[in-house]
Amino acid sequence: MPWIEVKWYAGRDKATKAKTMELLTKAMCEAVGCKPEAVSVVFYDIEKYNWGQAGKPYGN
Repeated sequence: MPWIEVKWYAGRDKATKAKTMELLTKAMCEAVGCKPEAVSVVFYDIEKYNWGQAGKPYGN
């Protein structure tokens, strides 16, 4: 049972999440030969102030 975790900045709308979920599920099924019912997708919406790279924060 494939489990996909997506960590991204908070603020995306439901339609964007639904389309992303659809495309990720389709790609996983094509890659590993499973049925869509076997794929789980979870989104982690992270505020920019909780995210950084190379020792620098993205948000204020």
